[in-house]
Amino acid sequence: MPADVRRQLARMAARVQADARVPALAIAVHRADRAPWTHQLGTTGNATPLDADTQFRLGSVTKTFTAVLVMQCRDDGLLELDDTLDAHLPVPAHGRATVRQLLSHTSGLQREPYGDVWDTLDMPDVAGLVGALTRAERILPPGHRYHYSNLGVALLGHLVARVRGGTWAEVLAERILAPLGLAATTVLPTSRTATGHLVDTYSDHARPEPDTDFRALGPACQLWGTAADLARWSAFLADPASCDPAGRVLAPGSVEEMRWPLTVTDDREWHTALGLGLMIAPRPGRAVQVGHYGAMPGYLAAGMGQVGGADTPPGCGVGVLGSAGTADAVLTLAHDLLTRAVELDPADIAPWSPAPPAPAPYRSVLGRWWSEGTGYDFSWRDGQLQARAPRVPAGHPPSVFAPLDGDPDVLRTVSGRETGELLRLTRDDTGTVVRLHWATYRFTRRQETFDGVSASDDDITGR
Repeated sequence: MPADVRRQLARMAARVQADARVPALAIAVHRADRAPWTHQLGTTGNATPLDADTQFRLGSVTKTFTAVLVMQCRDDGLLELDDTLDAHLPVPAHGRATVRQLLSHTSGLQREPYGDVWDTLDMPDVAGLVGALTRAERILPPGHRYHYSNLGVALLGHLVARVRGGTWAEVLAERILAPLGLAATTVLPTSRTATGHLVDTYSDHARPEPDTDFRALGPACQLWGTAADLARWSAFLADPASCDPAGRVLAPGSVEEMRWPLTVTDDREWHTALGLGLMIAPRPGRAVQVGHYGAMPGYLAAGMGQVGGADTPPGCGVGVLGSAGTADAVLTLAHDLLTRAVELDPADIAPWSPAPPAPAPYRSVLGRWWSEGTGYDFSWRDGQLQARAPRVPAGHPPSVFAPLDGDPDVLRTVSGRETGELLRLTRDDTGTVVRLHWATYRFTRRQETFDGVSASDDDITGR
């Protein structure tokens, strides 16, 4: 990362550390095409020095790890997202909640385990967590709306452990931490941690918060880690193909599925959505930032990776960790750092170069076709047949088609508008394509009404 970019990002962090009064603040930026960059400000509040190896609590960022473990189980055929909880985990109540609902916080299950666990900090073991479900409420109808539930995600963690035949911590280490090299991310803290604090509102006194093992609630909140590990993990959630090219952890298509918005956190202001275990925040220029926040006694954490946008580098993510539970600016800083890092050091622009012509069977498809009075331009780019409406802004992705095996005249829409739908080509006796049907709608070279009467003999495209 260029020195001037590092200085500007460091200054942004310094402003938050000073204004929000964070005893220890650690930030990191990860890019697949750059060496990782880390920066720290303040002191740990104990005898260990603050450096790139200092651990902080990740809190609810842990949920993203549990969500990936669930998706691994789905991809391995061990469960389906619409399976009910009790299909895989014996529970005395609320077993009809589905895996998808629990991942997206739409199950209606109450937020926390039964009892005043945040008063006592006496967290249940797995048997106690599951047994107390008979006293936990489903406070909303399933699928009704977003309602955050630590309890729901914790249950998913124990579901994963059961179907894999181990503990949640064992499965996590084997299937995510080791393959991605996240050696500084641990279930229990190491000897190199920053002390979490409550910073008094009306004085500059910072009081240590108690350390707590969250036991059965762990799959929702237990992890500790460094800013560098968090930035790398966030980059993986945005661009797994760059961070895990061998697909050892999760296929890129499955991570993309996790990023698809399923619900919004506020029905009036659509600033944050929830996918399958991921928070999704839209940004200008068709970009989104994906990841999660974490809040624990004395700690705040935010890991965000960026997807889309013309200038977004490959495998781009940030990690921001603070040792004050009262400094909400730590969460905002993650978004601001990521946005600024992309602005100041954008992705390289690959030069254009000529390519071979479209294959002969598809050359007569190229040009403009009309449907419902609207024109669509079909082209051959990057070795694929594509289509876009001229009225759509240039930054919007086109529809991309792939032929079905054994039939070049029937193609599947694999991305963009009408994903999943078929495109059928109709040819005349010379082999020229004279009509298309896309998602069953007729496309012709002239504008036509629905009864097939040409609206104008002059309105022929491609000339």
